[in-house]
Amino acid sequence: MKLMSRKFFISIISLIPLLYVTNVQADVNEIKKKKTLIVGVKDSLYPFGFVNEKSRTLEGYDIDFAKEIADKLGVKIELKPVTSANRIPLLMEDNVDLLACTMTITPERAKQINFSYPYFVSKQKFIVKKGTVKSLKDLENKKIGTTKGSTSELNAAKAIPSAKILSFDDYPQAFLALQQGKVFAITTDESILAGILSKASKKEDFELPAFDISKEPYGIGVNKKNPELLKIVNQTLIEMEKNGKADATFAKWFGPNSSVPLVKDFKITP
Repeated sequence: MKLMSRKFFISIISLIPLLYVTNVQADVNEIKKKKTLIVGVKDSLYPFGFVNEKSRTLEGYDIDFAKEIADKLGVKIELKPVTSANRIPLLMEDNVDLLACTMTITPERAKQINFSYPYFVSKQKFIVKKGTVKSLKDLENKKIGTTKGSTSELNAAKAIPSAKILSFDDYPQAFLALQQGKVFAITTDESILAGILSKASKKEDFELPAFDISKEPYGIGVNKKNPELLKIVNQTLIEMEKNGKADATFAKWFGPNSSVPLVKDFKITP
């Protein structure tokens, strides 16, 4: 009787890897079966993810990459607005299949989810009222706004320990606080700040000082239980780099003729 129990136990254990692989494959198959890829994106963060005022549809740099992944899978795309605070919980709870939402790759986040190869690299900077800041020292003991659940919170607190970091639900709210004098500066990635300023009224009253406090590589977030989907995401990113679509997408949103001109000083690599 004991021998039979041992054999039964060993048989069950031996099936675990097979069941895991089957479930992993089923995750991708389920996306294809429902013919829809659900992607968490920002909806008020120009030019990464925002609502086009004319078409009332979501557009942006992140969204163009998400659409390429959906095309690779041969399915439609469904875009779900997320915030910095709720995006990882939504992914881990299977409310979205992917996250394409200006999310910096960090060791702490990588313990919770998987990340694709970096598809954008930025630097963390500040927006301030013109002429008020020349160096990081000028931000000491000041109120600085950013968003909840972002790496900007941690980076700013580390770079300027004496500052009071105020966290908002999104960056438009943080910028409004700056305009109203409730904070002395706001901080996040240069690309996001440039996008905010491009749409601001009286943008000539504000500026981005030249210094930065960190480098921010963005990755597409994938649930850890779905490495097959991560593999497809990375294949798509590498293909876009090789066929020129990655450069074209950057030029579309950040090229010299855009409202947020930046220099592309990175390539998508493993």
